[in-house]
Amino acid sequence: MIHTRDDLRAYIAADNQWYHPKSAKRKVIDAVTSSHSRVLKRYLILLRKAEYHLNNAAGSRRHTYLFWYYEGRKNRLGQRLGIEIGPNCFGKGLQLWHAGGIVVNPNARIGDYCVLHGGACIGNKGKTDLTPVIGNHVDIGYGAVIVGDITIADNTTIGANAFVNQSVQEPGHLVAGVPARVIR
Repeated sequence: MIHTRDDLRAYIAADNQWYHPKSAKRKVIDAVTSSHSRVLKRYLILLRKAEYHLNNAAGSRRHTYLFWYYEGRKNRLGQRLGIEIGPNCFGKGLQLWHAGGIVVNPNARIGDYCVLHGGACIGNKGKTDLTPVIGNHVDIGYGAVIVGDITIADNTTIGANAFVNQSVQEPGHLVAGVPARVIR
């Protein structure tokens, strides 16, 4: 969780390590054309600033107001992009490769350096509020659905359009299918 300004800087740097325009010319082109990766980077920065102010809001009007400000900006941009991620769900190093249809339950807990592709859904089964706990370095493919009170181990890859409703206890597996099963 982000509690200090140093934490905030570290999270933003880790989240945006994948976004490196190679030249000043490329930076200008990305800014003028509102490149997809630049807009996703902006979303991640707003998410992290909202988390920082939420985690420091107890007893502070300034942090409370700034939380609502950044949360509103993040939500408006998220509506344009089709992304809905609650605060304090992801560890540092989150990579968003595609926008559109990304929904993450605010109660879900996902580790550091995870990759999230478009169309992914992480949430509960609807009958209870129990949500997944996902480890570090997990790659969640396009259109994957992860639901229920389950645990996904570190270094797991979840294939595109997989429906995961059972825990994956051992790290380093590839999971795919409907319902998902360990492929290798």
